[in-house]
Amino acid sequence: MSITFSPNVSRAAQRDINDLQQKVDAFTTGQMTDEQFRKFRLARGVYGQRQAGVQMIRIKLPYGRITADQLVRIADVSDRYATGNLHATTRQDIQLHFVKLADSPQLWAELEDAGITLKEACGNTVRNVTGSARAGIDPEEPFDVSPYAHAIYAYFLRNPICQDMGRKFKIALSSSERDSAYGYMHDIGLIPRIQDGKRGFKVLLAGGLGAQPFAAQTATEFIVEEQIIPFIEAVIRVFDRYGERTKRHKARMKYLLNDIGLEEFLSRVQTEWTALKSKEYVIDSSSALADEKAPQPELTGYQPDRQDEAFTTWFKTNVFEQKQAGWYAVQLRVLLGDMSSDTARALAQIVRQYAGDDIRVTVNQGYLLRYVRPENLSALYDALDTLGLAKPGFDTTADITTCPGTDTCNLAITSSYGITRVLEDLMKEEFPDIVYNTDIKIKISGCMNGCGQHSVANIGFHGSSIKNGAYVLPALQVLLGGGFNAEGAGQMGDKVIKLPTKRGPAALRTLFNDYEANAFDGEYYNNYYGRQGKNYFYTLLKPLADLKTVTDSDYVDWDHTEQYATEVGVGECAGVMLDLVATTLDEASDKLNWATEAQADSRWADAIYHAYNVFITGAKAALMSRDVPTNTQHGIVSDFDREFAGVAGFHTDDSAFKSLVFSINKHEPTEEFATSFISEASEFLASVRAYRDQQIQLEGLPALTELVQAQDS
Repeated sequence: MSITFSPNVSRAAQRDINDLQQKVDAFTTGQMTDEQFRKFRLARGVYGQRQAGVQMIRIKLPYGRITADQLVRIADVSDRYATGNLHATTRQDIQLHFVKLADSPQLWAELEDAGITLKEACGNTVRNVTGSARAGIDPEEPFDVSPYAHAIYAYFLRNPICQDMGRKFKIALSSSERDSAYGYMHDIGLIPRIQDGKRGFKVLLAGGLGAQPFAAQTATEFIVEEQIIPFIEAVIRVFDRYGERTKRHKARMKYLLNDIGLEEFLSRVQTEWTALKSKEYVIDSSSALADEKAPQPELTGYQPDRQDEAFTTWFKTNVFEQKQAGWYAVQLRVLLGDMSSDTARALAQIVRQYAGDDIRVTVNQGYLLRYVRPENLSALYDALDTLGLAKPGFDTTADITTCPGTDTCNLAITSSYGITRVLEDLMKEEFPDIVYNTDIKIKISGCMNGCGQHSVANIGFHGSSIKNGAYVLPALQVLLGGGFNAEGAGQMGDKVIKLPTKRGPAALRTLFNDYEANAFDGEYYNNYYGRQGKNYFYTLLKPLADLKTVTDSDYVDWDHTEQYATEVGVGECAGVMLDLVATTLDEASDKLNWATEAQADSRWADAIYHAYNVFITGAKAALMSRDVPTNTQHGIVSDFDREFAGVAGFHTDDSAFKSLVFSINKHEPTEEFATSFISEASEFLASVRAYRDQQIQLEGLPALTELVQAQDS
């Protein structure tokens, strides 16, 4: 199938899309295994759904920024190839569901025409760089972090150092000390600061969610702006070099830091510094991406004349004055993060009429409009209300963050959408003033992996199950105390109790009533939780977990009518027969080609890192041919030295290979070193292939063929 490209699509993007088309063709004709193809397509934003034969497409929107025209393009593409729905995520992406695999290359091409990419939206690479939606207009920010977020995104897109990591890597930039981008739960979190008149960042390191959430540690209280990208690159190099690769659940950077400690980690970061292509990287911080307007000081502190209750509540909870005096930002609360394509197109027209062309997808799955004239707020409200986008209580307790759960996700255990609807209805009916509460945040995930970010919620829930004799009930794990306390410190929630999911509303009602009755006046929820303690809340909720009182309805999940049964996938699991050694050698050859191409373009640092990966991948193939288990890159190098010292065609010294490979850290990325390093990598790969061919002649192939099972989420 040929792909139609517009002149707006870059050569790099065209190459990526053509490559995806070739791999789709190879996969559908049986020339490529499920496992090979899965790894490839994930790094192109194509993710398998719970439903067989269709894909979820993840659209990568750096720091959530999108223009009106881009929103329309996504809506049009959703109508053409998906279901006409746009799902905003907690990482400021937009996802389309139920896309045919064969349509994914052309879909991507049509998005690239509008300046939107899928590249590295999923997979083991640097994911979408998130940022505070208020960046650029936040009254509390020391400076706009938007240009920095964009620069980080652009620097690592297609960068060789993050194309074959053990696991994903996430970066977030908050606009102020409030850490509204939740930097403390990311691999790298950046907080903007000014010190001695110089811009820079506080750096948080190795946070993460999942089954074992870790709060990030402070790597430094201040690093100057021109060193932030080099520092991130050095951190990724350390993670790439030493991170776990065999035990997938231990392969995030948080475990590496926990194992070796912050001091040793930062020491290894410093070791990588020599090899960086840029020891300083100057970022254009002129806020060219922001829709800067002249201020209107006479309208500062504007209070509208309109007095109807719905508008007044919306104005109080969804509107704030920007740091640009006299201009206002409007926040849109979007149930479940879902917006129809027709609504998206209508919203784009509203933006063109009333706001700046700079929409931000927010981390709580809403949207933020900026640069609205105060005299247009009333008309804007009416236009949004017609679309169902003027619901009050943005980012309040009433505004629940949730993942899609069992509606589409392979890993989900229960329905996130169903319980979210029920809880939001309960709050509207029984606790109407909750739309003014910005202290308590509620977040829900369909499983423990945390796409709904339940671990950083004051009240969090994740899907689970409970056995009751021969039967299984859908369940909710209740977590309390996550998010921020009164002092602004980020915390991870405690698992308190598990209860049937149908009792979720009763649990929330119990928690609210208890807080209202027993908290001190003005006491933040997390401070109240800390004062009472986990055991207090366990005792409070324990009656709801009593399985002696279950009814038939407890065996049916929300949004379902059939009896519940656990049908959990394994995140794109694939079991296939293949020669792993040959597959790994093919990967090494690809990397050698990339190194040669980078060398031809005079991209010396990129060429060197591709060549480094040739050594690692080739050594891994050689070790696999001897049934030696492999894990970290550092371990692969050490094991190769031990196993192959003295073998014909290789080195004779038991540390020669390590010295050669890790010379990458001891040289500046010059043309001379790149030429030498690539030549040695090519010779090494040829030696591994020769060794492998000889082995097959002596031992045969069948004994070396093995069953592969892998997963990704």
